[in-house]
Amino acid sequence: MPDAQDAGYQALYEAWRADPEGYWAAAARGIDWEVPPERIFDAGQGPYGRWFPDARLNICHNALDRHVAEGRGAQAALIWDSPVTGGQARLSYAELLDRTARLAGALASRGVGRGDRVVLYMPMVPEAVVAMLACARLGAVHSVVFGGFAAAELAARIADAEPRAVIAASCGIEPGRLVKYKPLLDAALAMSPHRPACCLILRREAWPGALEPGRDEDLLEAMAAAAPHPCVSVAATDPLYILYTSGTTGKPKGVLRDCGGYAVALHNSMAMLYGLKAGDVSWTASDVGWVVGHSYIVYGPLLAGCTSVVYEGKPVGTPDAGAFWRVCAEHGVKVLFTAPTALRAIKKEDPEGRLLGRHDLSRLEALFLAGERCDPDTAVWAARLLGRPVIDHWWQTETGWCITGNFRGAGLFPMRPGSGGKPAPGYTLVSLDEAGQPVAPGQIGTLALRLPLPPGCAPSLYRADARFREAYLDAFPGHYNTSDAGMLDEDGYVWVMSRTDDIINVAGHRLSTGAIEEVLASHPDVAECAVVGARDALKGQVPLGLVVLKSGATRAEAEVAAELIALVRERIGPVAAFREARVVERLPKTRSGKILRATLRKLADGEDVAVPPTIDDPLILEEIGAVLRRP
Repeated sequence: MPDAQDAGYQALYEAWRADPEGYWAAAARGIDWEVPPERIFDAGQGPYGRWFPDARLNICHNALDRHVAEGRGAQAALIWDSPVTGGQARLSYAELLDRTARLAGALASRGVGRGDRVVLYMPMVPEAVVAMLACARLGAVHSVVFGGFAAAELAARIADAEPRAVIAASCGIEPGRLVKYKPLLDAALAMSPHRPACCLILRREAWPGALEPGRDEDLLEAMAAAAPHPCVSVAATDPLYILYTSGTTGKPKGVLRDCGGYAVALHNSMAMLYGLKAGDVSWTASDVGWVVGHSYIVYGPLLAGCTSVVYEGKPVGTPDAGAFWRVCAEHGVKVLFTAPTALRAIKKEDPEGRLLGRHDLSRLEALFLAGERCDPDTAVWAARLLGRPVIDHWWQTETGWCITGNFRGAGLFPMRPGSGGKPAPGYTLVSLDEAGQPVAPGQIGTLALRLPLPPGCAPSLYRADARFREAYLDAFPGHYNTSDAGMLDEDGYVWVMSRTDDIINVAGHRLSTGAIEEVLASHPDVAECAVVGARDALKGQVPLGLVVLKSGATRAEAEVAAELIALVRERIGPVAAFREARVVERLPKTRSGKILRATLRKLADGEDVAVPPTIDDPLILEEIGAVLRRP
């Protein structure tokens, strides 16, 4: 039976389930509308329906202008903290509004208007946020490409989006190295069949780069010369942005986000999920190039009138594993949101939390995690050190906000390490077998969401309704296929174990690599790990574990490997056929911190591996290949 402490959550969820349109109509009252919605949902539009189809608004007005009009212009909107440059800055709502309006004016004078696309290629600097909001102010559609992405990948996105303008920085700054963006942009534009009308370049002091005459202009000079531009009224169903999913091959898959549903969902989530209100300091330690950055560095906090931290640094190495705690203490962060991989990096370098003890975290109330499943060992470690709730919540680029979580605004229910919590209001979640039938509680299936998806979720893919249906809706009619494997337990907690293609078949037994990873991560010497299915002539597939040891672990690798094999046999059983654990220095990850498990599978099978465009360091593949080739 559900715990009595679930009462607040249950009341919230049941209120939505009893009257879904009434629930979202009430949430919509938190937004300023030029034309308020009279119709909440139209099931006849798009692949599965559209929210607020008759309404009009501007999301930039809701993020900036209305707060200034309400007297909060002097409040900090952004805090920029850049340990890689040694710089910091605070921008008030009034200052951020002025910069945004001027960049909107600069874009408008260069022909950018409602519906035009603008590609952004920026590091974690305030100008990246200004550029996103300036596009929204004009009704233009921004498409942020992660800064430093390879030229060919950038070219493919420019070709697909066909932007009127590109806004880029001359360079990005990583610990110990400079990443020159401008040459990558130049190469991408040379490859792309589409040519933007103009490129506005933020020329950074570390490496200003050279401007191409007749095409490139200095971003700050263009802003200084421009007149402020007012907000442009758009339909709630108009697109706000296109976000191309990482790791795409062939034609890029552009996830589309609309204006009205996104504004309502994010504004509602700030209080409901994160327990934040106007004036609170929120820090999402991600990048504006990913969906987490779009939703909870930029739009969510600013819609709610919060102060958002923009961090140009790393969890370790800028300068040490206490960097996150320093930022929280220095800026009075109330809620920190990061990826489990960042916590594991901190845990590897400072397992006892000695660096945490140097900082005053009295104003930090909760830590949220997302991006990939957090292993229970890391969640328990963080909760013990912080003495605060550590909340793993699950969502996707396509949903734009969480599918499951624990809801501070309704009163937290007990956490279960390893679980992503319970479904958010707006989502009916089921676990299905291959025939589309619900599986029993505690059994692993494909997690699917009953249609319609709530506001804030992608209404489709950019110029590709048919592709959206094929990718997400056709497998299980009436449902959205998350392509994540997991289960619901008897109390309604959701356990996301892996992507469906990370379910391996060992002699006819379907096993989750995530479940094996959970066992490996519980070993006291293991900092992080990955398990993949390697081809086997007898069993079809067998699990292979790759583990990174904690700093200071001194025991022999063979001894640790033997203990890991015994641990999996004890907790999962001989059926797992887990007989090989290899110690590696590090794991290959995307720049957003996700482990590249598909690439590891190919390495394990001895296949030729193309370097993924999203990898953070290609040299890792050579290192792991050498480890796997050892007898």
